[in-house]
Order: sequence, then structure tokens, then C-alpha cells
Amino acid sequence: MADFLMPSLGADMDEGTLVQWEVAPGDTVRRGQVVAVVETAKGAIDVEIFRDGVVEELLVEPGTTVPVGQPIARLRECGEAEPTPGPAPAPATATAEPDTARVRASPAARRQAEALGIDLEALAGSGPDGAITLEDVGRAGSARESMAEAVAPAPAKPAAPGRPVDIRGAIAAAMSRAKREIPHYYLGHWVDLSPANEWLADWNASHPVAERLLPAVLMLRAVALAAARFPDFNGFWRDGKFVAGDGVHVGTAISLRRGGLVAPALKNADRHSLPELMDAFRDLVGRARAGRLTGSELLGGTITVSSLGEQGVEEVYPVIYPPQVAIVGFGTPVERPWVVGGRIEPRWLVRATLAADHRVSDGRRGALFLEAVTGLLQEPETL
Repeated sequence: MADFLMPSLGADMDEGTLVQWEVAPGDTVRRGQVVAVVETAKGAIDVEIFRDGVVEELLVEPGTTVPVGQPIARLRECGEAEPTPGPAPAPATATAEPDTARVRASPAARRQAEALGIDLEALAGSGPDGAITLEDVGRAGSARESMAEAVAPAPAKPAAPGRPVDIRGAIAAAMSRAKREIPHYYLGHWVDLSPANEWLADWNASHPVAERLLPAVLMLRAVALAAARFPDFNGFWRDGKFVAGDGVHVGTAISLRRGGLVAPALKNADRHSLPELMDAFRDLVGRARAGRLTGSELLGGTITVSSLGEQGVEEVYPVIYPPQVAIVGFGTPVERPWVVGGRIEPRWLVRATLAADHRVSDGRRGALFLEAVTGLLQEPETL
């Protein structure tokens, strides 16, 4: 038997509100399956299970806010025997009230039935061996309410006020921790984007609108390939040591419409073609702004890219997102005079910056990493 805990879906998360369960007691689940939706400062997030098994019990009702690390469900391994029931109660006399303890039902279902005044013996269970689940009780309660409304409709209940979420405060807390605990060092470098822009213009001119690429995707791909070459920038600082990532999963900073940022990961970004990466990027941005990311996307990044796009700021010095050990920033591309082959020409330049953890790498390694990013962007046909 194992407890499924309220997961930490980011360094800025201390608690979460369970919005809904996607499973019921008795359901068989597989590792990576979405089992719940949790509301955090970053929106509603689909939470996946960490192992295969059978849902034994749901410990938290939807709408409940619980701290990170608190058990919210109980899981048993596939094939593991169900817990042995306790000794049967003494037989009831002819005049005694029905003893609902003899009815197979989960503790959560019993509590809900008691709260709603529902007789468990009157219900048919849909769980294993006919056990009554929380959903069975909920359906019975809904049916009873529907019958009551048909006789005398009740006035509409006002919606419960939502709990205000301090997004800025949550982000500030995480970044304060990062600056306090991670010994940052910063490097900056101008990158000539003219070859990438020319290649991109040719690509987009020869493809339909739906298949066109954004400059940001070239930058993401260049960082991914450089991180594969320099694995000491691709991973985590955990328990006093560096742990390499199990792949190159590039987190991309996305601004939310209601304020704040999230940085979900593009998994195995070094293994996908530019069109594949563009499709994944478009999907990720859409779901991030709709508040429908998964926990593994929020937690899976091994290195992050923060790009200001067309915001008009030439340089960005980002803060490392713990427990990662590096983040790359790109400012707004600008047209400037640049020396090419001994001649001064107008070129499109972008300022690339690297923030890295000095416990894992140093300035020399950081310079080589940025040089690799630069070389890839100047040879876009290799991306």
C-alpha cells in the first residue's frame, strides 16, 4: 500500500486545491495517467500518478486545499490483496437500526453518506465486489436533489467566492529562494541572427501558414542541442550534488494572461525536428494560457529558456528555476552595424545571456556553451 501525496508542482507551490478526481476507488491506474486536477497559482494542472496500481481510497474531497506532501489518496499494487476487513459486528436484534458498517463502502463514501443523510444499505455499489464508492453516494445525492427540485425548485445558491491567488507573491518567494540558495554567475554574448533570419524567411515562404516557424523555436532548438553537448547545464542540484537530466527537456517561459509566468517543458527537444518542435511549442503555449498543463510538464524541465520576443528590451538576466542549474535568456532582436569579413554591415543581433549554478559549472564552461548556441544559430540548416 502506498500513499499518493499532494505533489509539488513547482518551487513556488506550498499548497494546492483539489478541483476534481479523474478516478474512483477500485480503478486500475498506470504510471503517468492523469488522476486529478489541482488548482495552483499557475492555474488548473492535470496531476499524473507516480506508479501502477489500484486506487484503494480517495482521502481528500474536491474543493479541499491541502499542503504539499499531504496524502490525498491511497494506492495498492496490482495483485496486492485488499485489506482484511475487521471483525464483523454483533448481529442486530429485530428492533435495532440497520448497521451500515456491514455494507462494503470506502471511508470517504461513509462520511459523505452520513453528511447527506443517505442510507448506504439502499445503494448498489459499483466498486470491487459491490463496494459503495464516493461516486455512488454522489449520484444518490444528486438524484434526491433532482426529485426535490421537481416538486419545489429551490432558489439558486450564490457561487462560493474563489480564494484569491497571489501569483506575484508565489513567484517572488520561489525566486527569492533561488537567489538565496543558488550561487549564480552570468555571461552575455551578442549573436548574429542574420543567417537564421534569412533561412527562416526562405522556409516560411515555401510552406503554408500552418507549417511556418517562429524565431523562438530556432532558439529553443539551439539551446537543446547545446545542452546535449554540455550536460553539466542540463539537470538538477539535489541533495548536495548534481543529477544529470534523463533527456533534454527545455522549459520555455510563457506569460499568463492573468499575470505571472510558467515554464513547462518541451520533452526531448534535441530529438525533434523544427516542425515537430513548433507544433509542440504551439500546443504548450495554448494549454498553458488555458490552464491545462500536466504536472510532468511543469516539473520536467532540465534547462529553461526565457525570451522577451518583441518586448523592446535588449538584455534579460533570468533567475535559475530550482532545482535546475541553468537558464538562457534572449532579448529583443535589434538591427545594428556589425563587422562581417572586415566590412561594416547592418545585421540583426540578439543578446543571449546565461545564468548558471557555480556549484556545477564555471565561466569557461559557460562560455563554451554560449559559443555552441551561437554557432548553431549561425548555421540554421543544422538545427
